[in-house]
This record gives sequence, C-alpha cells and structure tokens, in this order.
Amino acid sequence: MTKAVICGALGRMGKAILEVAEEDPDVEIVAGVEHPDCVRSTDLGEATGISCYKGKPLTSRLEEVLEYTDVVVDFSGNPVSAVGHTALASADGKAVVIGTTGFSEKEIEDIKSMAKQAPILLSPNMSLGVNLLFKLVEIASSVLKDKDFDIELTEIHHRFKKDAPSGTAMKLLEIIKNSTGREDIVFGRQGLANRREKEVGVFALRGGDVVGDHTVYFLGMGERIELTHRATSRKTFAKGTVEAIKWIKGKSPGFYSMFDVLGL
Repeated sequence: MTKAVICGALGRMGKAILEVAEEDPDVEIVAGVEHPDCVRSTDLGEATGISCYKGKPLTSRLEEVLEYTDVVVDFSGNPVSAVGHTALASADGKAVVIGTTGFSEKEIEDIKSMAKQAPILLSPNMSLGVNLLFKLVEIASSVLKDKDFDIELTEIHHRFKKDAPSGTAMKLLEIIKNSTGREDIVFGRQGLANRREKEVGVFALRGGDVVGDHTVYFLGMGERIELTHRATSRKTFAKGTVEAIKWIKGKSPGFYSMFDVLGL
C-alpha cells in the first residue's frame, strides 16, 4: 500500500485523483493540503463531498501531515507553492509527484537539485496517452527534420486555465527543438510576413470546458501528418497520476518523468 498526500486537494485535478485513488486498493490518500483561503473544513471528506475520506485531515500546512505519507503529490497549480512543497518533502526523503505547470527555468533547476535527496517525478501531463504522444512526436520530428516539413503546434484548454501555452505544449515544443535543432519559435502570428523556413508556430486557444487538446502538425508539399491527443475527462490525468504514485514509491533519489513510468 502506497500512502499519498494531495496538495491542491480541492482543485479539479485534486478531486479527480481522490476519486480514482478511491477505487485503487494499492493507494491510500491519507491527507489533503490546500491554500488557507480554501480550507473551510479540516475534514477532507466533508470538504470534498467524498464520503470515504471523512476523518482524513485537510490542512494548509504540508508539514503537519508529512510524516504520514510515502508520496507527496502536487497539483496546487502554483509553481511557487509546488517548489515549496517539493523542498519540504524531499528534505524529509519523501517521494514527490508534480503535475503543476508554469515553472520558470530556475524553478526547474531548483527541483532537479532537490532530486538529489529524494525521487521526484515532474510531468506537465500525467496522461498515459499524452506521454505516448511525446514519444511519437520525438520520432516524427527526428525522421522529418531534413525532409522539408513545416512544424506547427496547437493546444486548446478551458477558459479557466491560467498558463499559456500549456505545460504540455511547451514539453512538445521542447521535444521538437531537441529533435530538429529548430530554435525559431513564433507564439501566434499577425501582420504581413512569409513563414520562415525553420520556424515553429505555437498557438493557444482558450474557451468553454475543454479538458485538453494538443496537435502537432508536420506539413509537407502534398501531404501532412497530424498527431493529436484529446482528453475528454480529467480522470485520464488522474489515472496516470495514480500510476506514478505507485511507481515512484521506493525509487532511488533522481529526477524522473512519465517516460520512466511507461518504460519508454
């Protein structure tokens, strides 16, 4: 049995993880952590409306429940909070799974440094399908990089998402850059200008209740390839997170990704 604490327990993803973990006999959510403005009840079950968590603590301070867990999961949605939670957990030797996005390069480097003390898994998207998309984009980018194909990337999310482009889109862009050597990145377009030869366009759309769509286009003369992932439920990400929770328990200190979980 792997015991976990969820930071961001009252958010959309936090609640989805609680629901999926409820059905998994190998995972136990022992507590929730949330921003102090959101903690109106210290009972996780009462706060979420999920009866099986009644009697489990909900707090704004991770240090109050850290001793009870094997894994700290961060979906706080706040990069500063996520770094703080990771620092607390890793200093105590606890494994960490991070799904929060929007980190600066320095924050990523700080997290990698913390991974010398404890196993830390960071992924901009916990979906098993999206991580397979990452690998497929890597393959396609490598094969087509010198074959006169233009590359474009689009993503769509619900109207409430704060960061743009999404963390998943930025990961896809990183894969494209590493696989092709292309560094000429355009975030949106306007005006009169020809498309540059090695340019990569990135576009973010926001609206409605879209859970998450990502498409990478490889556009040649007379043909095109579209690699797309569409999420229709947050439980897709929650299921991947629960798999990551089970996988990371007992791992050596290090910086991991969902590729490691999937064996890619």
